[in-house]
Amino acid sequence: MKKRTLFCAALSIFLTGRVFGQNPIVQTTYTADPAPLVYNDRLYLYTTHDEDESTWFNMNNWRVYSTNDMANWTDHGVILRYTDFEWAKGDAWAAQCVEKNGKFYLYVPAISKFNNKGAIGVAVGDTPLGPFYDPLGKPLVQSDWGDIDPTVFIDDDGEAHMYWGNPKLKYVKLNEDMISYKGNIVEVPMTEASFGKRDGDPERPSKYEEGPWLYKRNDHYYLFWPGGPLPEFIGYSTSKYAEGPWTYGGIVMPAEGRAFTNHPGVIDFRGRTYFFYHNGALPGGGGFTRSVAVQELQFNEDGSIDPMKMTDGITEAIATINPYELTQAETINWSENVKSFQNGKVGVFIKAKVDGAYTRVKSVDFGQTGASTFVARVGTTHNSGITMEVRSGSVEGKLFATVKVPLTGGDNRWQLVETKLRQTIVGKHDLYFVFKGQVPSNVMYFDCWKFVKD
Repeated sequence: MKKRTLFCAALSIFLTGRVFGQNPIVQTTYTADPAPLVYNDRLYLYTTHDEDESTWFNMNNWRVYSTNDMANWTDHGVILRYTDFEWAKGDAWAAQCVEKNGKFYLYVPAISKFNNKGAIGVAVGDTPLGPFYDPLGKPLVQSDWGDIDPTVFIDDDGEAHMYWGNPKLKYVKLNEDMISYKGNIVEVPMTEASFGKRDGDPERPSKYEEGPWLYKRNDHYYLFWPGGPLPEFIGYSTSKYAEGPWTYGGIVMPAEGRAFTNHPGVIDFRGRTYFFYHNGALPGGGGFTRSVAVQELQFNEDGSIDPMKMTDGITEAIATINPYELTQAETINWSENVKSFQNGKVGVFIKAKVDGAYTRVKSVDFGQTGASTFVARVGTTHNSGITMEVRSGSVEGKLFATVKVPLTGGDNRWQLVETKLRQTIVGKHDLYFVFKGQVPSNVMYFDCWKFVKD
């Protein structure tokens, strides 16, 4: 997706023994409604995007992030907009992508311009990152009301099942082509036995609210869903069959986190099960400026799930980063005062907004040969005094390099800068890229990095 013709370089930081969490997993923009997908031993995460300073669900596009180690996440930017659907007029809400026979199907809700009601559409791509196109030119499904938040699960027999809806839960079985469905839309009974009993609302007998997620484990099916009344918790129901009937299991995650909504996403990756959700934990965060988080999900021997609180997330990477390969600057474990941007010149990149902003990359393994040179693709609109420090362990940790950032004049103009390290780096480090400059705002922009062996 990104136009790369230059190699760029990175740095490493020795682990100091301090334990770092990563929640929320994206700090460079507001994200919500996580939908994970594993493909070719990499985890892709599709999210919605809350616009900055929103006071309503102002959401115009869908984004993708990916990871190889569950600690560092690469921002692939916007991969689809509601305007890519000729029939849609707004509301790029919770979506999910699945793969079948080498094609990727992204199921999305949007408001139809023809009747001003919600509908579920589908876009198709050849890679997890697209490009995606609308093969139908119309919604895949539209019922009377509440057509949002689709979840699609392809079973071991190849059958594809789709649930969606708020306040009602609806179901269809998709055809082999994944862009049409069999029979009529089924409305799932909202019984106490299936979804628990909602208190204080005789018109809404069950706890189910919206945002279903279908998952399978040991021949049993789990339907995770946000429950009400507001603020939402996340509950679950189980069944022997993908189409139900469902039995209420209990609460997975109580209501918390400064966002009155929530949305589950559950997936297996490298022998572990991960539970995604969203909250309002970032600065400026809340019910309309949310952020995606993740933590491991544990099951009891009988398949039940105990309630769990929101945590700091994944503290240890399950793989390392090779510093001698090109790494995007938007591959981040944690950051502060950094924003993500995207243009036609380099694709996704980051901007340091203020002096002292930084990004962290975990578990960069230099081996025993070591690195002697750091290369980075950078730029700034300021004419002097802008630097990027490469440190180990913390923002004030061991300094390996100071990169002088040249004036390029705009984020469509970049320069490759090569810097000799103060000493050879060996072993495994957490790297900190610290951006320095006594300027009012927009200190610099950063596209990619790479180290050169000694």
